[in-house]
Amino acid sequence: MKFVDEVTIKVKAGDGGSGLSSFRREKYIPKGGPDGGDGGDGGNVFLLADEELNTLVDYRYVRYYGAENGKKGGAKNCTGAKGDDLILSVPVGTRVINRETNEQIGDLSRPGEKLLVAQGGFHGLGNTRFKSSVNRAPRQTSKGSPGDFRELKLELRVLADVGLLGLPNAGKSTFIRAVSAATPKVADYPFTTLIPNLGVVAPEPHRSFVIADIPGVIEGAAEGAGLGVRFLKHLSRTRLLLHLVDLKPFDESDPLENIVSIHNELKRYSKSYESDLSEKEIWLVFNKCDLLDDAEVEQAKNEILSKLAWQGAHYVISGLEGQGTRQLCFDMLEHIEAQKQESIEAEILRDEQNSVEENNLVNSETSPKYDEQEKS
Repeated sequence: MKFVDEVTIKVKAGDGGSGLSSFRREKYIPKGGPDGGDGGDGGNVFLLADEELNTLVDYRYVRYYGAENGKKGGAKNCTGAKGDDLILSVPVGTRVINRETNEQIGDLSRPGEKLLVAQGGFHGLGNTRFKSSVNRAPRQTSKGSPGDFRELKLELRVLADVGLLGLPNAGKSTFIRAVSAATPKVADYPFTTLIPNLGVVAPEPHRSFVIADIPGVIEGAAEGAGLGVRFLKHLSRTRLLLHLVDLKPFDESDPLENIVSIHNELKRYSKSYESDLSEKEIWLVFNKCDLLDDAEVEQAKNEILSKLAWQGAHYVISGLEGQGTRQLCFDMLEHIEAQKQESIEAEILRDEQNSVEENNLVNSETSPKYDEQEKS
């Protein structure tokens, strides 16, 4: 199936049904009163996060979606039928943007989450609604209001705990094959990876995390060079970035310069797209250590860390041989679980603070107030 992570669609909610002008006509009742019913509300348009989907390809070819209109009101005070809602399924991780205002409408980050993107029109009123003591036979009705029309931009950002960074041929796909069941294509030429690949890493039973491999990032990616700018957004939801560094690049480039180049691209991307990507924690992973002897690996690693004044975590691995990958996976698992626990505790604390503030507000509004004279 073709991977599509960005589409533009148009959605139209249903219009409200018009009210009816009608009068009661029965045998022996030639001049009955008004009995025109209201129209039905128009159908809404919703987006639903479906964990069974992983691409937006269905919306590449069909660009317009409309909900059902409300039905017209009927005689005998019968209300018109409501228009059926339209529910569009999208992958989990879809961000919804209003193209006209460029504002975010919502972010479907949990399975089963539902988002209203277009409100159906309100029903029109039948002539019964306009009956009064001075107007016993009104012929006035109202039309239903039109439903919302919106042009939406859907952006899929894959949900992963760890994201892989690195130049083309840094060994990212080989690494994800070594630590998970994912089987991305591996070859000895740049940009072998053309779409993001997800893999589930399970160092222990019932303990796992998701890792994402994106196409290699090259210098100028933030301005559109290569494939990186298109897929860097997929790393925005990750909790940790692994920067894989080829200790012996096939093009004989300097690994230190390659590291600095990637970090500069992250900063440019974050500034251009108002992202926090450059602020995420990064671990350096020196890959392909099997191509050098231990002394050369140690010398190259120490030289890079010294010149960068690197304070973060760093590892030496061989994705092809599996050397050092097991310990790295265990450390990533511990780090991610600790971050998740911190997020849960922070959310609980925030809820408690909000609850206290709401209680204080209610108490302040309901407590008796006495002026200074009554107190004295």
